[in-house]
Amino acid sequence: MPTDLTDPFQAIVDAPFDSALSDRYLVYALSTITARSLPDVRDGMKPVHRRLLWAMRQLRMDPSTPYKKSARVVGEVIGKYHPHGDSSVYDAMVRLAQDFSVRYPLVEGQGNFGNIDGDNAAAFRYTEARLTQVAMDLMAGLDEDAVGFKPTYNNEEQEPELFPGAFPNLLANGAAGIAVGMATNIPPHNAAELFDAAIMLIDQPEADNAALLEHIKGPDFPTGGLVVDSPAAIAEAYATGRGGFRLRARWHVEDLGRGTWNAIVTEIPYGIQKGKLIEQIAALVNDKKLPILADIRDESDSEIRIVIEPRSRTVDADMLMESLFRMTDLEVRFSLNLNVLDATRTPRVMSLRQALQEWIAHQFIVLQRRTAHRLSKIADRIELLDGYIVAYLNLDRVIEIIRTEDEPKPVMIAEFELNDRQAEAILNMRLRSLRRLEEMELRKEREGLEAERAGLDALLGSDARQRTRLKKDFAKLRERYGPETKLGKRRTTVAEAAPARDIPLDAMIEREPITVILSQRGWIRAMKGHLDAAGLAALKFKDGDAALFDFTAQTTDKIVIAAENGRFFTLGADKLPGGRGFGEPVRLMIDLDGDVGIVGIFRASIAEKLLVAASDGRGFLVRSADILAETRKGKTVVTPKLGARLKIVRPVDPEADYVAAIGDNRRLLVFPLAELAELSRGQGVQLMRFRDGGLSDATTFVFAQGLSWPMGGDSGRTRTETDLGPWRAARGAAGRMPPNGFPRDNRF
Repeated sequence: MPTDLTDPFQAIVDAPFDSALSDRYLVYALSTITARSLPDVRDGMKPVHRRLLWAMRQLRMDPSTPYKKSARVVGEVIGKYHPHGDSSVYDAMVRLAQDFSVRYPLVEGQGNFGNIDGDNAAAFRYTEARLTQVAMDLMAGLDEDAVGFKPTYNNEEQEPELFPGAFPNLLANGAAGIAVGMATNIPPHNAAELFDAAIMLIDQPEADNAALLEHIKGPDFPTGGLVVDSPAAIAEAYATGRGGFRLRARWHVEDLGRGTWNAIVTEIPYGIQKGKLIEQIAALVNDKKLPILADIRDESDSEIRIVIEPRSRTVDADMLMESLFRMTDLEVRFSLNLNVLDATRTPRVMSLRQALQEWIAHQFIVLQRRTAHRLSKIADRIELLDGYIVAYLNLDRVIEIIRTEDEPKPVMIAEFELNDRQAEAILNMRLRSLRRLEEMELRKEREGLEAERAGLDALLGSDARQRTRLKKDFAKLRERYGPETKLGKRRTTVAEAAPARDIPLDAMIEREPITVILSQRGWIRAMKGHLDAAGLAALKFKDGDAALFDFTAQTTDKIVIAAENGRFFTLGADKLPGGRGFGEPVRLMIDLDGDVGIVGIFRASIAEKLLVAASDGRGFLVRSADILAETRKGKTVVTPKLGARLKIVRPVDPEADYVAAIGDNRRLLVFPLAELAELSRGQGVQLMRFRDGGLSDATTFVFAQGLSWPMGGDSGRTRTETDLGPWRAARGAAGRMPPNGFPRDNRF
């Protein structure tokens, strides 16, 4: 019984784990970058797309041939060229056939290849496909040694390293991919404009990006739409190879008569699934986030038709659509990252001009290789024609040699000074070719080939001739994909949008008067209308609960809640629970611990500035705009010292010029408002000094008008003290006893 005496542990390499891991990951990363995710600048193809088209070409799936099953293509690709999963290959093939995904489809599909709603294609056993003319132009020259070939993964077949790429596929169809540590995202463009720009670059190699943009207006997406960026922003993106484009849906107003109208969307942004877009807009209607929007309907057939119905005829159409552009995918930003593999297979971010120049340089190489290949074929043919002509001039002797000699080839080679190929070709001639007319045709053919060879030699030897030839080739292709053709007509309009308008909150939320009530136990509700004293007195609460704060507001207001820990929370008034029942616990709407009390609740627009102070007597002024929070976690504005808590939040009268503060020790201090710091966050400065206790209350007032406070009882009367000289001092003083009649609770 044979035994393997090799110790498997001898194959173990002793190496640091980090270096071994990094080496292997680097190999994987490079493979992902150069052989999977990034397209080649010369043909704009990734390996999977290149192998797909090559396999279809090998299967003779030309535009003029009948469709063949997609399963046959997928099997051919994964069996011979691309050893990966069938789903990845089929998905790539499906995308090349979708006219809403690819500006110039490379595959013509028959069957269900998906739709713009987001529905998937049928399985590959059901669908059929063949190549398009665009793909044929992209691969033109593969049989003429235009590019190099390499062995497939199992060394059984050959595949092209890249395509000749007479069609500017990289920029015409765009690309997207995510590699390791880098990505690419290139929008599609109009082929006719690219050919115009390429012809200009051939004539003027030093032309800058600005000159290119005279021909290339901007991206040209398969789904149309409008690019609404400024020319300067577009130029900057193309000059650096990085940037983005704002892409909007195309829409118009449909007049229904009697002043009523609907907005009709006929083109949606590239890459957006129509079904999800409809759901997104419908959610705005259901959630009442856009009150001026009444309904949305999808009336699409083969053409997109999305009907947007306004709430009333008085709604401004531009305002409605501007709101939808902001809140939905009717406007998206398509990022530009022109990261591609250059001629040395090195990833680089290129400008538009560099990408075009690299493609043009490749076309010169392809032209030279095809010309050299044609010259080689001409030389081979002329060599055979010379042999045929010798045979015709000595036809009787040739026939005699063939009839009498056992090995006629060496005899003919020696007698007529032929080479092996010529002698073999003569021996393989048919008898019907032995006609006088055939000899004349051979001489005519040889003269034509000689003339063609002279022209090709001149082409190879002259850069000017090559430039002229390339421009002619580009001009022919431009005619095929020109703006007057259905496929070549520009679909995306490039036009700078008007400056964004500030849409008032009233447009987003129905403005209605409400009264906000917060109970002692933290239950909040919003009653419709502005309640008077009788209405407030009639409110019902849970047993043991009562009103803590109440104030009037509008549904368009932002409501601010101030907590003892110094955090401020913001709620939309339109999102408050209604007046039915007892409301809802406010702590379910904000992240506030149950043991932290609420100091105040008010409208964010109550004043431009607020006076905030902690129980230890430190405080400051803060702008109302600086206390608004974006999330339910709130925003820290006041940071009280250990043991202190936020106690005072009062609006500041715009005309106020003094601050009045009173402590638990019943000491009153009045000092100028200018001595109080204005901060956006912090502890602030000491308002007044205490020997014992802390701050009880503070407010701002106009010194000339005096300091007012309510008198006791239910009389509703107030008292005003105008002679405040005895209490006037610098900030931080201890203060003195308040005037007679000041409330015993030490509150203003």
